[in-house]
Amino acid sequence: MPQERPRCDTVAMPAAPATIESLLRQAATAIERVDAEWLLAHAVAKPRSWLFAHASDLAEPGIAERFEAMLARRQAGEPVAYLTGTQGFWTLELAVSPATLIPRPETELLVDLALARIAVDAVARVADLGTGSGAIALAIAKERARASLIATDASNAALEVARRNATRNRIATVEFREGDWLAPLAGDTFDLIASNPPYIADGDPHLGEGDLRFEPPTALSSGADGLDAIRRIVGDAPAHLEAGGWLLLEHGWDQGEAVRALLQAAGFIDVETVQDLEGRDRVTLGRTAD
Repeated sequence: MPQERPRCDTVAMPAAPATIESLLRQAATAIERVDAEWLLAHAVAKPRSWLFAHASDLAEPGIAERFEAMLARRQAGEPVAYLTGTQGFWTLELAVSPATLIPRPETELLVDLALARIAVDAVARVADLGTGSGAIALAIAKERARASLIATDASNAALEVARRNATRNRIATVEFREGDWLAPLAGDTFDLIASNPPYIADGDPHLGEGDLRFEPPTALSSGADGLDAIRRIVGDAPAHLEAGGWLLLEHGWDQGEAVRALLQAAGFIDVETVQDLEGRDRVTLGRTAD
């Protein structure tokens, strides 16, 4: 889970004309330097790389004030992605809002594992459950042009963000449907179903810390052990998978054994848990019998 460096001090921007670098140096006394760079790049409406090439430039009028306002919100804990309205994921630039979970780098493992099970030229059918910003579905669609995807979410506000991201990234092979998990998929079957569902236990103290305080609670927690959504998906998925079809689920670092047991009890074979770059259980997958 993301961690923040706690700060209680505030940053006053200089009264005299400031350079890009001096704004960053002062901000870095209160928040992480990389966060300051993303916020200042947003304030000047330039790529982050522009800051490095123009470090000695004087900031244009109003920039320091806009930057200071964003710094205050970041110091209060608001995620950088919500302040800038965007988050990079895979090769995509995605719009995000408080209606969506912020896509995180570790979820790219789920995309990697899905792509390994979809041939480049396959006319495959894929579902992404609880799509949020559309990150998983759009990343798969970007790499597998002949695949057709359906992405579901119970939040209409989240689906509006996802649809904008499809347009923004010029991806036309994803259909978005409103509803809870597999409920909007009646009569449909797929070669692969992927999901990054909520998996934090209700009442977990991390929900009151850092960026998680600002993200939609329904996208984060799921029952006393965090597995309610996963249980429902595992129970319903076999009816929506072709023979030999795959189910891939992201989950918490301490849930691999429990998720494997759920998949095996539901009749999935070739069940395994894959660890992320930090050596933590991250994705569990299995397939239906041929």
